[in-house]
Amino acid sequence: MNLDLSGKHALVCGGSQGIGRATAIELAQFGADVSVLARSREALQEVVDALPKVHAAQTHGLVAADANDTAAYGAAIEALVRRKPAQILVNNSGGPPGGPAHGAKVEEYTNAFRQHLLANQTALQALLPGMRAAGFGRVVNVISTSVKEPIDNLGVSNTVRAAVAGWAKTCSRELAPLGITVNNVLPGFTQTQRLTSLIAAKAKASGKSEEVVAREMLDAVPASRFGEAQEIAAMIAFLCTPAAAYVNGVSIAVDGGRTHSLS
Repeated sequence: MNLDLSGKHALVCGGSQGIGRATAIELAQFGADVSVLARSREALQEVVDALPKVHAAQTHGLVAADANDTAAYGAAIEALVRRKPAQILVNNSGGPPGGPAHGAKVEEYTNAFRQHLLANQTALQALLPGMRAAGFGRVVNVISTSVKEPIDNLGVSNTVRAAVAGWAKTCSRELAPLGITVNNVLPGFTQTQRLTSLIAAKAKASGKSEEVVAREMLDAVPASRFGEAQEIAAMIAFLCTPAAAYVNGVSIAVDGGRTHSLS
């Protein structure tokens, strides 16, 4: 199985913590040069300093940018790939706040649309020239199991995540002739800051303790535990390798069996 990413450059968005950070480590272990992107330069530098190097030519870097400023976000990524074309893109960003879909303000939808779909499109367009030149491209979008089964009280997230899944499926068909694959990884309940905040918000809204809320969430997971960021990262990294060249346009749940749907 060819998992070697030596000579490939990967951009991992949301790379300062959680699933993004774990993915950056996995890709570096496969030999890729990794650039991590997030808002905090200090947090990113800590990740870069911790990334493994499995061969002498391997180098890592960072991009400090905010997905909520589409123009600046695109300019920062374009500056990166002018210096060093990239062939791997991991789109990953924190989820919108919870709440029912019908009660959300229009601004909540537009902000989430900008942070997720527009940011993904901006990054893809910046990286496409490097992918075309290499005859190799991998795009992996970290979204949510809500694209298969909407999650209660995450109305804005459910809506925008579904839009990203539709965008990804369309791009996968358009870009496949160029040797570029586009796939989605759908994390289940994973031990990250996002999960901690969701549990706290649900506890506050319901009047239950955070321990009770966490237990109720675990009861829905056949594996009887929350996932680890490294477990999600392993699937993301595999989809970026040469071995995954014929996997395209799919949304893969990594959720301990929680999702009920077959497709």
